[in-house]
Amino acid sequence: MSVSLDQFPTRRDSSRPGSREEVSHLVLVVRADPIICGHSTEARNLAEAAIEMGLDSVHIVSYPIDVLENSDLPLKPLETISRYSDGIEVLRPPAIGDYKVLDGRLGYALSGELADLLHRLPGRVMMMDLYLVPHGQMVMNALGSFGLLAHEPNVYTVGEAVGSDITNVVRNALEAGQTGAAQIVLANYLDHDLPVAVSEFTRGMIVESGEAVDEILGTDFAPQLRERVEISFPAIDTAAYASVEGDPGRVKQILSSRGLKRDDYVMFLSRISPAKGVDDLLSAYRESELYGKKKLIICGNGPMKEEVRQLAREEPTIMVLDDVSDEEKGVLMYGCYAWCLPSKPRPEFVETFGIAVAEKMLAGGLGPVITTRTGGIPEASGGHCLEHEAGSVRELRECLDRVARMSDSERWILSQRARQHAFQFDRRVVLRRLLRKAASEVSCRARVPVGV
Repeated sequence: MSVSLDQFPTRRDSSRPGSREEVSHLVLVVRADPIICGHSTEARNLAEAAIEMGLDSVHIVSYPIDVLENSDLPLKPLETISRYSDGIEVLRPPAIGDYKVLDGRLGYALSGELADLLHRLPGRVMMMDLYLVPHGQMVMNALGSFGLLAHEPNVYTVGEAVGSDITNVVRNALEAGQTGAAQIVLANYLDHDLPVAVSEFTRGMIVESGEAVDEILGTDFAPQLRERVEISFPAIDTAAYASVEGDPGRVKQILSSRGLKRDDYVMFLSRISPAKGVDDLLSAYRESELYGKKKLIICGNGPMKEEVRQLAREEPTIMVLDDVSDEEKGVLMYGCYAWCLPSKPRPEFVETFGIAVAEKMLAGGLGPVITTRTGGIPEASGGHCLEHEAGSVRELRECLDRVARMSDSERWILSQRARQHAFQFDRRVVLRRLLRKAASEVSCRARVPVGV
């Protein structure tokens, strides 16, 4: 059945007197699993929340597996990925065209898949793209193709800008003097019914980018962005993490399978790359009071994996785990002595939220989070953690030493405060806000006379 009309405001559709509109279908366009990316996880969580809340259908439109495997993106082993719930369909259309089409073959395929969905889905559709580049263009290409057709899709679009949309595309375009490319990204963003950012920090970066483009081109992106962009924190499956502590037998079994025990290891889980501060963590750990007493496990994949793995061969207390399953992740977070994300800003990447920080906080356990104030991390942590200056090995070592001296009660109090802060990122709370916004926007439009 569709979402209850008691939960979400609706409107009268002027083209069908007496009918009531409600969001019945969710379509997500994203670089989905098996990619190691917080926004891949976010899309899964929104999809699962939509099924739990009773939407008629959920579709995730993404890329063929072989395309992902041939890319440089860090991937999870396929066998570690949890299956989606019934009612969620993952569509991976093959590229359109042959070798004569130099670029855009996948873009045509995904846009075409979206158009096909809009033809066959009855009722109102909320279509959301995570990563504007290139997914926002795919969505608008699909919608634009209906311009000359009698069938006009009943769709509400949400475009979520993430950090790399700005740091990797807009900023690079401006630095290269390709202002037209930056203009296209920002215009596409504003084409959506609801442009959202994953944090206030990201929103600020977006507005600053608009100001930079305006200064060069004489456009007015910045005031529009400042007025229209809203915050939508990443959606997390809070129950999956908060429930870990309720099954001590499962915790012991999973930790034992990895040769671990509760509270005997410091943990890092993210992309293994310089921007995540892996190099800083390795240096600080070796100099800390925990070296030789607690293991250090580095979980994930990325460009520094082999370098860290080579180091681990020489260091018996350092482990690299590149095959952590979705089922194991929360348990490992729960059982750690301390959890570290020493992220630091770099030209190619700035942490715009810190989904893994919030996930660890929800998992609980005694191990506190150690992190920085880079980008949007403070919005994820709420300050319920140990913080050090980004890039400072000395301060990171001091945080590790501080944990070594904390009592269990001190660690528990910090952990509980962190968990309470992180419950606001529950996937159903996030999705409910988006659906309410979609419904209220429709109502407002319905009151505006045609031609005004």
